[in-house]
Amino acid sequence: MTTGADLSGRVAIVTGAGKGLGRAYALQLAASGAQVLVNNRRHAGETDAQTSAAQTVAAIEAAGGRACANWSNVSDPDSGTAMVDQALATFGRLDIVVANAGIDSPTSFIKQGLADFRAIFDTSFFGNLHLAHAAWPHLIQQRYGRMVLTASSAGLYGNHGQSAYSAAKSAVIGLMRALALEGQRHQVRVNVIAPYGYSQMTAPYMDERMASRFDPALVAPLVSWLCSEACALNGEVLVSGAGLVRRASVGETQALALDAGPPGEVFTKLAKLSVQSYPSANDSFARLLEELAQHLPENTT
Repeated sequence: MTTGADLSGRVAIVTGAGKGLGRAYALQLAASGAQVLVNNRRHAGETDAQTSAAQTVAAIEAAGGRACANWSNVSDPDSGTAMVDQALATFGRLDIVVANAGIDSPTSFIKQGLADFRAIFDTSFFGNLHLAHAAWPHLIQQRYGRMVLTASSAGLYGNHGQSAYSAAKSAVIGLMRALALEGQRHQVRVNVIAPYGYSQMTAPYMDERMASRFDPALVAPLVSWLCSEACALNGEVLVSGAGLVRRASVGETQALALDAGPPGEVFTKLAKLSVQSYPSANDSFARLLEELAQHLPENTT
């Protein structure tokens, strides 16, 4: 995919950008002209130069771009403010937010302690929230911005052994949809990417052939386009990997009256109905009211 994205003069923050998908996004944004704050937490014993964030910065600078490293842990409530303040101090503005950082440790719910559940949720949901909340006032005030949050197919559909990760990524989708509505009149577009890419997280589940096919660089052009002024999409969930992209949406079936028969029969009929997509909660509610009116007795007065 060729993005045609011109991000010259724009400033971006990308979390989890030391490796994998985040690194690919940062490199693509820089290649499109953006100045990039590259975030990835520091591991014990690493010098600045040894960190993955610094290595991504070095790659951007070697290609003629401009970037700086940030080592905040996105689960820290102050991490978003620290990144936004650094971007403003270094580059003078902020236009683009790509919240990519996430962790998972798959295990069945019955075996998972609440501390482990919270640790996954803190990074995979609050890691998006902390940055979005800190950046939001700046984007709204300047009446322009592009924000890409990161979910997963696990957040859309659930997955065995991923209760914490699925819950976190489902929450990201809900957050995005609300922010998209609030930001729309201020020219702030907010979307979600649910990526498939070979990374440290997915390596245990991908063989060598799949690893090459799911190169994170194949998702990066889409993210770059979502971060551009040319992108008018707002409130969307895009599933992407291996050079492909799909649009995911929420749907509901036609309504059936609960008193139309025994509950078992009603739900057997319900299972056979096709699902219709609705762009918003208001549209869903309006349709429900329409269908309710069809079930009400005619006014004979």
